[in-house]
Amino acid sequence: MSVPSGPERPQVVAHVQQALPFTLFDCKWVPRSARLLCLGSAARGTGLIHLYELRGGRLALLSEIEKTKPIKCGTFGATSLQQRYLATGDFGGNLNIWNLEAPEIPVYSVKGHKEIINSIDGVGGLGIGEGAPEIVTGSRDGTVKVWDPRQKDTPVANMEPVQGESKRDCWTVAFGNAYNQEERVVCAGYDNGDIKLFDLKTMSLRWETNIKNGVCSVEFDRKDVNMNKLVATSLEGKFHVFDMRTQHPTKGFASVSEKAQKSTIWQVRHLPQNRDIFMTSGGAGSLHLWKYEYPAQRSKKDSEGAEMGVAGSVSLLQNVTLSTQPISSLDWSPDKKGLCVCGAFDQTVRVLIVTKLNKV
Repeated sequence: MSVPSGPERPQVVAHVQQALPFTLFDCKWVPRSARLLCLGSAARGTGLIHLYELRGGRLALLSEIEKTKPIKCGTFGATSLQQRYLATGDFGGNLNIWNLEAPEIPVYSVKGHKEIINSIDGVGGLGIGEGAPEIVTGSRDGTVKVWDPRQKDTPVANMEPVQGESKRDCWTVAFGNAYNQEERVVCAGYDNGDIKLFDLKTMSLRWETNIKNGVCSVEFDRKDVNMNKLVATSLEGKFHVFDMRTQHPTKGFASVSEKAQKSTIWQVRHLPQNRDIFMTSGGAGSLHLWKYEYPAQRSKKDSEGAEMGVAGSVSLLQNVTLSTQPISSLDWSPDKKGLCVCGAFDQTVRVLIVTKLNKV
């Protein structure tokens, strides 16, 4: 796929790169700071959290925190800006919340799942969305659970296969629709291509579809608005953008799909300052920057008179290859537009600057 050229196109510039002495699974910006976290697994099978500060053209290691189990994923989304506590999911199925200033003992800990926690998301903190400061976890054990850290030990919601249904590995989870105190949804993607949308207000399955290939990453364009768009990425290099504004009684949500590359699309992340721009990270060590264009009309009536959505289109703004190994984690700075961090299987973390985002 060719990228349009021209001086006004965004450029993706690798600003700093740092080799790490461990396997990197996730990286996160610390909100309201020039700091970032790298989460992963040491060679001896323990978990590591490295805290770095961006100082000019280098990353300075501020602290190294070691835990008993490898750490797969993390989020800051469920705590206040004053606290900035980190919630993590590990290979032992544990959900822990850490105060990075005093990380010896977690401020909250629960054995959440029987197997590895693959994915975690938070909402209700950091000014993201209304309602409780909840955390959602998705696991290889086939369950998706929602936790309120103010309630000890038991999840507030547990979405598991119904009796007789086979257990599928849940690879990705995301919150959405948290625009008031009552409304909230969780989207989950599974290894067999299933995407399920759980409505936490009614505690029911609101919608499901299958994209015929393992779902690596799902994300709403914003968590704190009426559901607008959802992007899902897959094992075979395709992503799907669902328009979540109009749900047809039988056809569900309108969508557009794009074959971005030949290899797995590991993650999708929307630009916090412009929800119509998003980045996908790929198995070939590449990043693709996309823009979603809305159709002239977002809904129409079908022959029966029922409202149905109309999908828009996506255009490629830029792509860049940074690594020979898959880029498996990606996070935009919530504070500085165009600042981004990504982690790859080559055990390298890279800080990127994406330019000219205000021109697209």
